[in-house]
Amino acid sequence: MSAWRLVITEPLDGPANMALDEALLLSRLRGAGPPTVRFFGWAPPTISLGYAQPLDDGRIDLEAAARMGLGLVRRPTGGSAILHEGPERELTYSVVAAAGDFPGAETLLETYRWIGAALAAGLRALGAAVDMVSVQPSDPAAMPAFCFARTGSYELEVGGRKIVGSAQRRQGVGFLQHGSVMLAAEPERLTRVFRGERDPLGGMTTLEAVLGRRPPFDETAERLAEGFRQVHGIELSPGGLSADETARAGALSREKYSTAEWTCDGRAPGRAWSTAGASPHPTLSPAGRGQG
Repeated sequence: MSAWRLVITEPLDGPANMALDEALLLSRLRGAGPPTVRFFGWAPPTISLGYAQPLDDGRIDLEAAARMGLGLVRRPTGGSAILHEGPERELTYSVVAAAGDFPGAETLLETYRWIGAALAAGLRALGAAVDMVSVQPSDPAAMPAFCFARTGSYELEVGGRKIVGSAQRRQGVGFLQHGSVMLAAEPERLTRVFRGERDPLGGMTTLEAVLGRRPPFDETAERLAEGFRQVHGIELSPGGLSADETARAGALSREKYSTAEWTCDGRAPGRAWSTAGASPHPTLSPAGRGQG
């Protein structure tokens, strides 16, 4: 297996975060960058939408989000919306890899299982009694507006409540997977934002709730990174970004992820974007093509 890069970045806004992950994917697809695990936070707190998630169906209260000063961005990955409350309450991970980087990397469900096993080991090291959910039947009609309202195949739960939600984009021989690890939650804000969900908190939990303490971002990131090393035996070493990755991320942030065309419709200005490859969890998509 390839040597892996661990990147931990300071909190960024939504467009910058999503642009950086796409830049890492493009770098890996060209063979210019290594497979990468990134841990990051958000500033300001931001709602991220799944690639194909409608913005105008009334299930997300955009006016309430604006009053609370929340950012809004559309991910390149599929699935449902997440409220990223910043590094005090949430850790976001991304994994970028290609076929050959680990056994099964070319297979959607095996990729979820491989990443989920590492995350589960890291959370157990923190003291959380995490279970990885088995393969679930596909039900495209069950896609909720809020990622944590439903658990999909190989996602993680504690006591039957979801604690990590994930989504993926497959492009060529590579993929980008995003996921949210809940350190804590603001119930009132979630309820106000996801007004279309009958009980947005009913199916989720947080590390604070299950541990009786809120583990800091840095401690959580350290345990998760060690989970990848121990479970899969990979060499995961801290590394920085190349000049090309930094430049490409800046351009993508300005020209794609900051634009109304992308945020509202999933279209980058001047380019037709296909939904092929932007995969929600296979449990929630037709024919297992696709987490949220």
